[in-house]
Amino acid sequence: MFEQVIDAVNGFVWGPVMLVLILGTGIYLTLGLKGMTISHIPYAFRQLIKGRKSSGEGEISPFNALMTSLSSTIGMGNIAGVATAIGLGGPGALFWMWFAAFFGMATKYAEAVLAVNYRETDDLGRKVGGPMYYIKNGLGKNYRWLAIAFALFGSLAGFGLANTVQSNAVSQVLQTNFDISTVISGVVMASLVGMVLIGGIKRIAEVAGKLVPFMTILYIVATVTILIINLAAIPAAISLVVESAFTGIAASGGFAGATIMLAMRMGIARGIFSNEAGLGSAPIAHAAAETNSPVRQGTIAMLGTFIDTLVICTMTGLVLIVTGVWNGEPQGAGMTLSAFKDALPYGDLILSVCVVLFAFTTMLGWSYYGERCAEFLLGSKVILPFRILWVIGIFVGTQMSLEVVWKMTDALNGLMAIPNLIALILLAPVVFKLTREYFAEETELAEQAGKLNN
Repeated sequence: MFEQVIDAVNGFVWGPVMLVLILGTGIYLTLGLKGMTISHIPYAFRQLIKGRKSSGEGEISPFNALMTSLSSTIGMGNIAGVATAIGLGGPGALFWMWFAAFFGMATKYAEAVLAVNYRETDDLGRKVGGPMYYIKNGLGKNYRWLAIAFALFGSLAGFGLANTVQSNAVSQVLQTNFDISTVISGVVMASLVGMVLIGGIKRIAEVAGKLVPFMTILYIVATVTILIINLAAIPAAISLVVESAFTGIAASGGFAGATIMLAMRMGIARGIFSNEAGLGSAPIAHAAAETNSPVRQGTIAMLGTFIDTLVICTMTGLVLIVTGVWNGEPQGAGMTLSAFKDALPYGDLILSVCVVLFAFTTMLGWSYYGERCAEFLLGSKVILPFRILWVIGIFVGTQMSLEVVWKMTDALNGLMAIPNLIALILLAPVVFKLTREYFAEETELAEQAGKLNN
């Protein structure tokens, strides 16, 4: 009965209306920003490099804010999520992940701009923000119910999106490769996460700032190596991705076949699960950044979608296709594991390390998101009970059915995104105005500097 309810919710929140809302919001913001999120990618990377130093009030550096955001997005969505999308929707699902990410960069940018612009100082003296705050402060009292809805879904979503899904995937990989009991892996993961959570956002950011760059480079080097080994198969793989995105693909091997709509649904759903553009999670981390400019932090934030989906998910998807495992029997993380094991010496060990690191950092990042949502609803007194429940949830996730976990995650993702997307559409004029003013000032300062040099 529980699964039937979850299926019904998924049918609604990931139906045509939701797909139109997610993509429509991204397209609207991209057009309203006149393509700035694409043209200013080099500028964003320059700001990221500068962001290692503080430039305003906040709890963590702008760089560590992005690392905290990436710690929650670079996770099992990049390994199991991409494999699930292609395993059910075919190679065409990867194209729809690209499509959603292209416009999702504008969504992530707008979220961070609004989060910094409307952030508050809580009763513990910390800078806090996110959709619940920009809904409350930007839209006014009449929309407070929308802020409450987001905070409610956000405080619950992490238990499906982060700790249960991540711990479940890690425990399965460790059991398959090293015959480690799910009970043991569950206890160890819960203990390690609990030790970090004691230090709050500053310790989470410090850990993310060190682990995220390392694990990202490790994974990219491994996937690029596999692609170089299978270099001749890459053109055909890309052709298959684009072609099947618009024609669907017939059944073959262990693959059941997929329609265009299924490829689109799986690609967008798994893409959103991976990069979280539109969910409203990342701006909670960016609101804590030590910055005096919402727009500058917004440009840094949009790199999260670029790095997560257009780089890492693409690497995973192409590896699954060029190695031929996409239409085999293994599903989820098992499919990616099969590709790594067959293509690289010690590939299963390398992927296992990546899985553990990806999942660990995701559990940390999302603990902060859920905690801030719970604090918005119930005040600072809820922080300790929330952290205890979070750690317990990590262990529980290792003992659950993967299918139920994924279904529950999809439902909570969709419910969390709805209030945030509505707010982004209504507050888009604020984003456009702040962006115009910021870059007009940047242009003026550059012109003045040029005159002084002359």
